Amino acid sequence: MNRQNIRRNIIYTAIFSLFTVIATAQNQTTSIQQKIAGWQTTPGLANASICIAVTDNLTDEELIRSEPQLSLVPASIMKVVTTATALEVFGPDFRFATTLSYSGIIRNDTLFGELQVIGGGDPTLGSMYFPENNQFLEEWIKAIQEKNIKVVTGNLVADASIYESQMIPGSWVWEDIGNYYGAGASGLSVYDNLYEIHLSSQIAANQPTKIIRIKPEIPNLEILNEVLSSDLNGDQAYVFGSPLESKRIIRGTIPKNKTDFVVKASVPDPAALLANEFRMKLEVNGILLSGETRLEKPKSGITPSTKLSVIQSPPLRDIIRVTNHESVNLFAEHFLKHLAFQKTGLGTTKDGCKFVVQFWKDKGLDLTGFFMNDGSGLSRFNAITASQMVSILKSMKTKSAYSSDFFQSLATVGNGTLTVFKNENFPNECLHAKSGSMTRVRCYAGYLTTISGRELSFTIMLNNFSCNQTEATQKIQELLVELRKL
Repeated sequence: MNRQNIRRNIIYTAIFSLFTVIATAQNQTTSIQQKIAGWQTTPGLANASICIAVTDNLTDEELIRSEPQLSLVPASIMKVVTTATALEVFGPDFRFATTLSYSGIIRNDTLFGELQVIGGGDPTLGSMYFPENNQFLEEWIKAIQEKNIKVVTGNLVADASIYESQMIPGSWVWEDIGNYYGAGASGLSVYDNLYEIHLSSQIAANQPTKIIRIKPEIPNLEILNEVLSSDLNGDQAYVFGSPLESKRIIRGTIPKNKTDFVVKASVPDPAALLANEFRMKLEVNGILLSGETRLEKPKSGITPSTKLSVIQSPPLRDIIRVTNHESVNLFAEHFLKHLAFQKTGLGTTKDGCKFVVQFWKDKGLDLTGFFMNDGSGLSRFNAITASQMVSILKSMKTKSAYSSDFFQSLATVGNGTLTVFKNENFPNECLHAKSGSMTRVRCYAGYLTTISGRELSFTIMLNNFSCNQTEATQKIQELLVELRKL
């Protein structure tokens, strides 16, 4: 065979192979679409709302798109939108700051004036997720001692006015807001804005329980305990109460025969708690504070000479990573309020939502049918389509200067909120995603690298299914396994 015929055969073989690959991919896509269509007749999903979108990041080809594109409740995948916006606006190296300052004058060992704690919206002060940020009280005491201050004649002022006084979004439900995951964002947040209720239960089921202690101590807190012991092995107790109110009711059950069972709840007033903790620390260290505790904006301004200490948060990239890995509602709500603060000078949920919507509209996204009422996804008033979420994911992957930081903020299988998926189905960290879950809602959004090397942005949303969460999750996992074959 001459050289020309050999070359022609090679070209024909290459063309045939290309068409075979394309045909295989098309067949696989058709198979996936048929699988999705079959969900509508599957017990447990037949009456559910389903919205799915999958796009190839390199070619921009929309591989899968359910029709119509429904606006569905996203639950915690709303954090994808909030964290992406915060990262784009503030940058990965941004840090929140909390300032300790004073007013008046220092003579000998006495401060004739006030101590002022000025909140900067830091959600990590004393956070269990960032142990390195837990020594703030010690740093404040050290800063005071370096000024040789042993007596303060004035008040302790705790200023949380960087954010609105309404800490939680108005659309959160009553069952959520008293519990740890329903903690609201304050200009002075501390200890993740949660406290622990330690209970003991009797040997028999359906018996009253006893509160052993509260940690940390919350000033003026009153808790009516209606929790019973149970044969169920899990936390079925819920705390009910409004922000800024000191009365709480805890109802439900905890497992029987427990000597110290912990239920976590949201702090009514984080700024007041922080001020109380600081006052106790001052007393322990022999520093006399004569005045009252005031939760207000200081009457005198801060100058460089009156600053005693500035506590900085970890960089934003680290906070966002925890937010998306562990699905921390509080952190996401802080981001949302802080976006409003940098725009208007006051951090409000409403203005934060407006900012996020306008931000992505300015990038050319069609947000018809997109409704945002909080930053974390705890509100059932939120709604988004799968295609809109995929557009944001694709933008962060292909256009953002902080693409790597955002990508790494999403959990891989076996970590964070993806521990329910099987490692063998998604080897070599081929899946980076955020999950979203609440009653009758299960959603996933993120990135998937296929066996052939294609990089996909995907969103899968299920609302109002009648099967249990485990079955809904399994259906989604099966679909992602099929998507890997594209």
